[in-house]
Amino acid sequence: MLPWFQNGAFPLYLAPMAGVTDVVFRSICKRLGADVMVTEFVSSEGIIRQDERTRKYTEFTDDQRPVGVQLFGADGKRMGEAARKIIDWKQPDFIDINFGCPVNKVVSRNGGSSLLKDCSVLASVASEVARAVGEQVPVTAKIRIGWDSQSINAPEICTILENCGMQAISVHGRTRSQGYGGEANWDVIDECSRRIAIPVIGNGDLNSGQDIRKRRESTGVSGVMIGRSAMQNPWIFREARHYLQTGEQLPPVPITERWRLIVSHCRLAIASNRYGNERQSMLAMRSRLMTYCKGFPGAKPLRRRLSTIASLMEIEEVAAEHMEHLQAGSGKPAAI
Repeated sequence: MLPWFQNGAFPLYLAPMAGVTDVVFRSICKRLGADVMVTEFVSSEGIIRQDERTRKYTEFTDDQRPVGVQLFGADGKRMGEAARKIIDWKQPDFIDINFGCPVNKVVSRNGGSSLLKDCSVLASVASEVARAVGEQVPVTAKIRIGWDSQSINAPEICTILENCGMQAISVHGRTRSQGYGGEANWDVIDECSRRIAIPVIGNGDLNSGQDIRKRRESTGVSGVMIGRSAMQNPWIFREARHYLQTGEQLPPVPITERWRLIVSHCRLAIASNRYGNERQSMLAMRSRLMTYCKGFPGAKPLRRRLSTIASLMEIEEVAAEHMEHLQAGSGKPAAI
């Protein structure tokens, strides 16, 4: 069994999300209580070509461990070669195979969730990667419950993947055709968890500690994976762990603390050079900033302003002005 499931542990994974779960955001979520990290997905072909841009997606820091690098592709031998290269570079704690991505540019290349329609290719990819990696690191997989509502086959897929050497499977409770709409089907996730002996990690519609405890108690999952909720509220890991341990809900995170984290995230993004210079980094951060600020008082005009942010000084000014506006007349200092 993977170490992070031993002794009754119930790990909280940060889901891999393209353009979101970069090395900086993973560090933030780790600090706030996430147990297991998975990188943004990377193309096996990009890894084999030693494309520098692709290689950046595999970067992680030791304090993020356990961390896995997620690969996508449809050629098992090439993906196995890519996995070996990644292990030589970085020695991740595991390799994860993406069989769940619904994005057209991935599906059109026979990657991601397209393989849910072709079990023979899916089995070939899983087997070849497991064979190539051998005993060096574990191999896991991430899937959706099926291609569409007429072809929900996740329990069968899980059996195939277990037989191909996967050591854990994350199951997103939506079909590919759903994208991120509708509700996640936890009945299918539960069926998957009871069909196989290896751990199943449930994913979908986990927005609070209550949601997570409900799924832990009502299904057979061995852990959960949190995705979009963490984009707006990375504190969800801290909140969820506290609720699982005590049954108590932590008070809402104060806006002052939220702004501190937002500004810190911007500073770290700039320092990382991931996106280029300061201006390029802030342009890349705009959508993230607007997600962070959903639900803030005065969110609509605030988000309009954030959509034009181009420097660290600007975000610091916006944070200070927003706090001053909220605290005007309260006698409290605008702490940022």
